[in-house]
Amino acid sequence: MGRPEQARSASREPSVRQLRQFLVLAEELHFGRAAQRLFLSQPALSQQIRALEERLGVDLVRRSSRRVELTAAGEALVPEARELVAAMARLQGVADSYLRQTRGRLRIGAIGGEAFMPYVIDILAELSARHPGIDVEVRSLDFVEQVYALPRGDVDAAFLRPPLPPGLRSLHLSTEPRVVCLPADDPLVDRGPLTLAQLSDRVVVDVPIPELRQWWDFWTINPRPDGSAVRYGPTAGDMDALLSAVARGQAIAFLPAEARRDYSRRGIAYVDVTDLPLTTAALAWLPNPDHAALTALLQVARAVLQRNSYGVDHADPSVKRPSASR
Repeated sequence: MGRPEQARSASREPSVRQLRQFLVLAEELHFGRAAQRLFLSQPALSQQIRALEERLGVDLVRRSSRRVELTAAGEALVPEARELVAAMARLQGVADSYLRQTRGRLRIGAIGGEAFMPYVIDILAELSARHPGIDVEVRSLDFVEQVYALPRGDVDAAFLRPPLPPGLRSLHLSTEPRVVCLPADDPLVDRGPLTLAQLSDRVVVDVPIPELRQWWDFWTINPRPDGSAVRYGPTAGDMDALLSAVARGQAIAFLPAEARRDYSRRGIAYVDVTDLPLTTAALAWLPNPDHAALTALLQVARAVLQRNSYGVDHADPSVKRPSASR
């Protein structure tokens, strides 16, 4: 017995479209002007208003050849109709925001301790907040993998330390000093801060493949300011191997100043070097306009960087930030 009554009740419910049309007519009090605003013909609007009146069971307007007036029921309906139309707009807005949320999988590489840097943590946290539908996987990259991971498609983007492999686009994240990593018993540890000249006789850890030469020459400052070439020693493909070589007294290395916190190990010490060039951090990627999750990552990264500065960029506004590669 209840179903026919429910059906009759549902059939009397006005549509949001009809309520919007009624509100425009209530503002204009003229079928011609209201129809023009609604991009309807005047007869079509009149038909819609009559259908709304039939659904509600009350007259909403008084029609005459000269003017249109709201009835008492029409006047009472106006604020209720406005509230309902606004509520439906808010509901649709919430639904649209979820519809716009990007979904998918994003594989992000990070060299060394980059995954724990403040800018990476901030960017990935905001990405998760804005786009909970994106499944993010962070992969640690060693020295060699940073060359091949993006071109091979192993990762979609990577947090790296420039200079970058050729062909990549990048977004500058931070600028910071570098330090020298020495064996803990090296006599120079207690003489810091040092200069490059004081380190000229030290052998430096090398990397295993020629594709890393330009990158490693930057990190080892090869050649030195006086034109002398660096003497390379044992090779290391990742940070653990590099630090092990230093701890065993086989060689030294130059690292970002953050290594003091990220890579505190027995047998090694970090010392400031006054004439070491600054280093930068970057988010790198290969262009892929069809990768919605990657596009979302880049948008979030730029938004975070507009609000925050990191490293020397934060400490000293006079330091000129390198421009992003677009």
